[in-house]
Amino acid sequence: MRKQEVKVEKSALVENRVVTLRLSSSIISMSFSPQSDPLLRSSIHEQRDRWERKRNRTAKELVQTEQRYCQQLELVVTYFVEILKAKATLKQNISESIFSSIKAIHSVNQSLLVHLENGYYGRGFDIFCPQLKVYNTYADNFYHARKVLALQLKKNKAFRRFKKLQESRPEFNHHKLEELLDLPIKRIDQYLHFLQDLAANTNPDNPEFQQLSRAVTAVDEVFQRIQDNTRRHENHLQLCRVQKLLKGRKTKVLAPGRWYIREGWLKVVPAKGAEVKPKMFFLFSDVLLQAKRCSALHPTNGDKFTGQQAYPLKECTLEKVFGHTKSKGGLLSLTFPKAKLLLMSNNLEDLNDWHQSLSSAIRKLQSKQTVIHQREEFSPRSFESAPQNLDTPTCSNNPSRKRNMVSVEASVAPQSESSAPKRMKPDASEPSSEASTSSCVIL
Repeated sequence: MRKQEVKVEKSALVENRVVTLRLSSSIISMSFSPQSDPLLRSSIHEQRDRWERKRNRTAKELVQTEQRYCQQLELVVTYFVEILKAKATLKQNISESIFSSIKAIHSVNQSLLVHLENGYYGRGFDIFCPQLKVYNTYADNFYHARKVLALQLKKNKAFRRFKKLQESRPEFNHHKLEELLDLPIKRIDQYLHFLQDLAANTNPDNPEFQQLSRAVTAVDEVFQRIQDNTRRHENHLQLCRVQKLLKGRKTKVLAPGRWYIREGWLKVVPAKGAEVKPKMFFLFSDVLLQAKRCSALHPTNGDKFTGQQAYPLKECTLEKVFGHTKSKGGLLSLTFPKAKLLLMSNNLEDLNDWHQSLSSAIRKLQSKQTVIHQREEFSPRSFESAPQNLDTPTCSNNPSRKRNMVSVEASVAPQSESSAPKRMKPDASEPSSEASTSSCVIL
């Protein structure tokens, strides 16, 4: 949602400038009649002159930064890609994993630079934009390239020495290879701002206006792709972090299509007036995971948590029982087909944040109309049992209860589609996971 709002704001800015430019053009054409106001004519000319000066400044900065950008790309291609290929310091597939399409990017941008230096901004980007697929390739491989590079620096002594030697050259001006490899990703963001400013300060009657407008749309698509990749990567890091917080391997947090939303302490209110106990809750796009802290005296797991129960959200009903006023704290009621959960917080703001996050996740899941196929690779059994508190003894002679319990080896892996979604939602409060079944599970 936020991404759409930003795009609307950007397009509205350009449209407003266009309307103003067209209006000023029509007024100027009228202003040469004998009845025209000289002051009005002078004011309009001053406004158009200001736009022209802004356009010239933007164009000059674009050319200067493009020259520096191409020089830095050339450093990577000449002193790393080509020499590594000749020396065979790295295997070909490893080198391609690290540098991806950077050589093709350098070639494409050299052609763009020639047009920009000659003042053909619209024409230059008209030729450049159909070749943006080399940037898409680079963006999709970016985080994998970082990982491969770090691994080679750790394990490959020859490559580590080679990198240090190349970076010590005066041409690099103390820049590290990692910084130079980030440049194509950052450059797309810079192109978007340059093109928006150029289009906003170009007369709509100028043939370049349509060319620049098309370029804004094309570059923005690549920018959004980069943003989506970044969000997916950050989500993966969050899932890995939570997985490391949980003791053992019984609770599987990493799963295709799952998105991390938030975490925090909430008090669980028991049904029969027992003691209220604080629990740690991790909210994902498809499941609410309840955990308790391990004993602080444990030699290795003192800072970790034990997963207790996983509550799939697809058929959950959420209600705010208390917390509608400005009193301290409140109570949330979550109803599942085979369980009910009462969560309390003394902080009203925190309670409202939880309510908003849960509502959004539940609404997103329940709006899905497609059939979600169950995945069996993380757990041999489905989530068909009501949650049980591991701190409460269970009755061993109750056959129905036995049938309703799931082994502690069961995971919280969702029954989602086999592949991750192509686009990541901008707002974590409205995740795009396609998720699990309607019941709960003991972890």
